Amino acid sequence: MTLPGPPGTPSRLTAAVLAAVAVLVVALLGGGIAQTGTGELRIPAAGTTTVLRLLVLTGLAVHVGELAGSRLSGQGPRPRAWSAPAALLAAAASAGLLILFTAVSGLSPTVVYGLREGRLLLVTANAFVLAALCAASRRPALAALPLALAVGAEAMRAHPETYQPLLGTCLTLVHLTAASLWAGSLLYVLRTMRLRGGGRDVLVRYARMAAWVYAALAVTGTVSTLRKLPLDAVLSTGYGRVLLVKLVLFGGASLLALAARGRMLAGGNAQAPARVEVSVLAAIMVVSALLTVVPDPVALGP
Repeated sequence: MTLPGPPGTPSRLTAAVLAAVAVLVVALLGGGIAQTGTGELRIPAAGTTTVLRLLVLTGLAVHVGELAGSRLSGQGPRPRAWSAPAALLAAAASAGLLILFTAVSGLSPTVVYGLREGRLLLVTANAFVLAALCAASRRPALAALPLALAVGAEAMRAHPETYQPLLGTCLTLVHLTAASLWAGSLLYVLRTMRLRGGGRDVLVRYARMAAWVYAALAVTGTVSTLRKLPLDAVLSTGYGRVLLVKLVLFGGASLLALAARGRMLAGGNAQAPARVEVSVLAAIMVVSALLTVVPDPVALGP
């Protein structure tokens, strides 16, 4: 998601390759490293699952961000639409998760489709396919409906709880939507500004929306952490360690967002910190995918 230099330059290509390799290494090995010395059971095919879930999160963020960004961009030329390919990527990754679940569980596809996990993965994959069809139609805004269905299914599937499941699902629903809006919209806004050779007004409109998105992320993230992670499990569990990394990255993204806003209000160039911010948000998505793979700590509650 970095945007240095003109398209096709060697520096941009090298940076993209290095970033892709780094993401792949973290996704494949991060879960095992985080669980080192914890005594927790290893999740089968954790690396592959992380990569597939990262693709789902990326496709969702790009599509949601494009829907929101197109409203923020106002009049003027707009960048090439990525929403349909992003939705198809997420659909393929969801189908891959379903196939992987079938292979790891050793169950037949018909049995898997009858399980809660299988049904939700099937709903997610079909929702993204429908979103891609909407994106390719004359009314791409209709994709908001299947995307909402995909987010809802993902919220229900991620870390199912035996206590207060409705609250946990609602928190994840808001958190996932807000995270997709933050990262995806910023990416679209930066692409729009680059195409237009500026466009401070687009960034101003994005900053107004981002303030509400940031508040939603902070509140839901804090409440979810307090519900799931006892203090004595922060350093002794893989979940706690990965969450600490996410919090550090979230703090860095917050500082970059404040720096961009300060430059914007001062009339300066806010694109530089915003470009770094979107790269940090991409790293947060990688860590978020890891969080869905490492085992949940034993939560305190009824």
